[in-house]
Amino acid sequence: MIKYLNNNKTFSFALVSTLIFILYINLILSRVSGCFTIDVGSNSLGLSFYYTKDIVKNFFDLRNQDQLLCYNDFLKIWDVIFAIVYTCMYSSWIAFFLKNKRIFLIIPILAMICDCSENYLEILMLETYLQANLIPDTFVSIGSGINSFKWIFSTFTYFIILFGIIITLIKFIKKPRPN
Repeated sequence: MIKYLNNNKTFSFALVSTLIFILYINLILSRVSGCFTIDVGSNSLGLSFYYTKDIVKNFFDLRNQDQLLCYNDFLKIWDVIFAIVYTCMYSSWIAFFLKNKRIFLIIPILAMICDCSENYLEILMLETYLQANLIPDTFVSIGSGINSFKWIFSTFTYFIILFGIIITLIKFIKKPRPN
């Protein structure tokens, strides 16, 4: 009975966190990112697997100072909240599908840490660009590398959840049916 209640709580938390994730993307992120969004080019450095100094410079050059300051606030506040929201959602699904394999919870947490670290480096690049109109190669290299790790951990997270769904389905199919 306790296992059922714990699993039921985990499932409920996973559903609620998924709903919060969807609502956050549609109601908050889409609105707060509007102040730096442009029609041509990338609207976030963190959405690509990696970036170069030319990509970063082009990203900054395409925006005016108000847009860059808005992007700075986005990275400091809204994108950090988003990382927490998606980590809660992914972790709760992993906890639900892989009950006895909680070690896998470290993967979405590592993705979140990489995301926040990459945001910090983007902020450093942006502030240096605004003050001196230059972008340090070191910041770009480290930020891009951390961003790549974020996407690797995120991909692992998707595979872990998919693995959990498959295992759950196999157990359900093989479960003996009462006559």
